[in-house]
Amino acid sequence: MPIELWPPLSVIRSHLEPGAQPGAPDPADDAASRQGMPTALPEGGSLIDLQMPLAELARRRQVLAARNFNARWEPGRIVSVLHEGRLLGVLLDKKLPGSERWQGFMAASEADWAGAHDVLLEPTDEPFEPLFGLIQAWNPISLSPLPQQVARVQGEVSATRMAAIRAVHDEHVNGTPLPIDPEPGHIALRSVGGGNFSVLSGTPLGPDDVRAPYQQLYRDAAARLSASVPATPPAALWAPLPPAASSAAVPRADDGAAQGGSLGGRLRRWFGADAWARPALAVLALVVVVQNVALWGGRDAAQSSEDEVRFRAVPVAPAGASADLGVVWRPGVTVQDSIRLLRAIDADVVAGPDERGIWYLRVPDVKESTTALSASPLVAAVGPP
Repeated sequence: MPIELWPPLSVIRSHLEPGAQPGAPDPADDAASRQGMPTALPEGGSLIDLQMPLAELARRRQVLAARNFNARWEPGRIVSVLHEGRLLGVLLDKKLPGSERWQGFMAASEADWAGAHDVLLEPTDEPFEPLFGLIQAWNPISLSPLPQQVARVQGEVSATRMAAIRAVHDEHVNGTPLPIDPEPGHIALRSVGGGNFSVLSGTPLGPDDVRAPYQQLYRDAAARLSASVPATPPAALWAPLPPAASSAAVPRADDGAAQGGSLGGRLRRWFGADAWARPALAVLALVVVVQNVALWGGRDAAQSSEDEVRFRAVPVAPAGASADLGVVWRPGVTVQDSIRLLRAIDADVVAGPDERGIWYLRVPDVKESTTALSASPLVAAVGPP
């Protein structure tokens, strides 16, 4: 049965390659990606078949415009840049130390062409520009903000989503084998990062895969965009940033192996670039979607509201002798998500947050609770009070 991937490779090529004429068909491209693709409305169809997608597109862009992002480049933000007369998307990962240059991943829109190391953004990630809803974790890029790029912020992903994308990138770099058959045009949820995250992605590429030319087009586009400003030495491109200040507020249980191969070390690396410039005292007010929420279980709205009020009512006072642990949450963690985690380890909040953003907990078993909190993507730091 012929493989039908949309849009045809010729259309993608015309958008990415310098000098290509928009819409110019390429029979060789179309033969691989558009076999059997309809060229008109189906029998009995009407204009509403086209209007509904356009209406949805307009709605999503209206929501994005209402969000009114400022122009600042920050980790986790999706920006559009103008290059060679084409509009390209980039998900910013982190700013390189001692430089105005940023590293990130190319962002696109062609879900049909997704491979195993592409991450499709989901409705919970909105608002974002639909043209940049496919994050190519296999296609890193570095660039600097330049006036001629006419850069605009087109969305922002959560700290947890950003960590999941970094975990997918690590899979690509390490060549981690996946127990998934190559099936172009198919997408599904899968776990990454030792089961700590779930992502919506495509399938691995197989021999003579029709998606290989597509990926080469985007690799070339990323290389041209990276080369548009002075290059950064490859050794520095993926160098980890120094730990965030909030992470130093309370010592981690396994700080000695922070850059090792342990799960805790990998989680810190995936979250380590989150030098989010946001007030520590706003930790419980930021709204973010935690991708692995299913790990903590569901709860009804009434109980959620009751817990939220009780959680915010905890007095901001020095921790007494009854506190066993201090914890600092990741920026963006919601009240509901933190409560689910504390319930999972049977912990009680006795005080907090203090001026350093530390919450003080009473736990039944300090060692087991420290291990569980250290491994959680919601936690920035944990240690003795």
